[in-house]
Amino acid sequence: MYTRQDLENNESRFLASYGMRSEDSRGRAYPEAEAEYRTAFQRDRDRILHTTAFRRLEYKTQVFINYEGDYYRTRLTHTLEVAQIGRTVARALGANEDLVEAICLAHDLGHPPFGHSGETTLSRLMKDRGGFDHNKQSLRIVTYLERRYLDFPGLNLTWEVREGIVKHESEYDSADASDYNPHLRGSLEAQIANAADELAYTAHDLDDGLRSGMITPAMLEGISLWEILSEALGWRGSILDELSRHAIIRQLIGLEVSNLMQSTERKIRESGARSAEELQRLPYNVIGFGEDMHRRNRQLKDFLYANLYRHYRVMRMAVKAEHILTDLFQAYQTEPATLPHHVQANLAERGLERTICDYLAGMTDRFAIEEHQKMFDEVTRP
Repeated sequence: MYTRQDLENNESRFLASYGMRSEDSRGRAYPEAEAEYRTAFQRDRDRILHTTAFRRLEYKTQVFINYEGDYYRTRLTHTLEVAQIGRTVARALGANEDLVEAICLAHDLGHPPFGHSGETTLSRLMKDRGGFDHNKQSLRIVTYLERRYLDFPGLNLTWEVREGIVKHESEYDSADASDYNPHLRGSLEAQIANAADELAYTAHDLDDGLRSGMITPAMLEGISLWEILSEALGWRGSILDELSRHAIIRQLIGLEVSNLMQSTERKIRESGARSAEELQRLPYNVIGFGEDMHRRNRQLKDFLYANLYRHYRVMRMAVKAEHILTDLFQAYQTEPATLPHHVQANLAERGLERTICDYLAGMTDRFAIEEHQKMFDEVTRP
């Protein structure tokens, strides 16, 4: 049987010198005794998994809204796939797997319904009222909104997990880490979570686009990564069967992960960083793809933007999502009494608009659609 002390000793033995050790954590906002058989980061991971916000991700949009089909990624399945990729990279590089997993599992907790269109809408509605950003909302959830303990609000996560949430960055997200050492880069574990997120959504959005028929193999001709994958698997044709599609996406993820780890290992070695803090003080992120892979990824992302994210079916849903959230926000704002009683109870503490924003951001796609129908659909009288 391994105690927490044994697990911490194993971290000291097996992690790279620049890996974040749980025994070196800066601790929690509210002091509490640590678990007997779990490290601090393992405990954080478990707390995140048990949140209401995490369960709601099952019915929040990744690209395709939930009712489009049962096989497309949701925000939850995306999150799980990010965590799996993150753990693989962390183990190979000698980083702390548990810290990476905790950050990955929490990185999208603050996403509102309807994907990026939902976030854009709430950001517009809250422009002069403190704004809205899903990174900040994720932190707000784990530090304040989730109420599961008598002694403190939120989950009382370690400083390192909270820093990783705050410093989550991707092509579509930028970090505001004013309260979390803004002069330092994210830890290697936070950087791994960011890269795993980018890698996962690119590969899996391509997979869902092919499954949906919005993207066809013919459309991908000339895309460098597609040509490499097709040649490696010896696949050619106009109709992509399911097994071939799985093989191509699997090959893509393997190619990307291998390139990411090799490129990152080289950057770490060349940097000379020997500790977690030295790595964070570097003027650049060490996680990243090689130049050729970066260029190929850029080409694939541009293709997905033009042919999937801007596809008329996706855009129709984005327009509908904007109308749904805007209508609900304005209705609740005009008459707060239409909010549920447990939501009204927060008005005095949070203010009207922030209370409405928190309520809307926590909704699933399905619940937001149902609420809109209840509020605005005419009742047919016999």
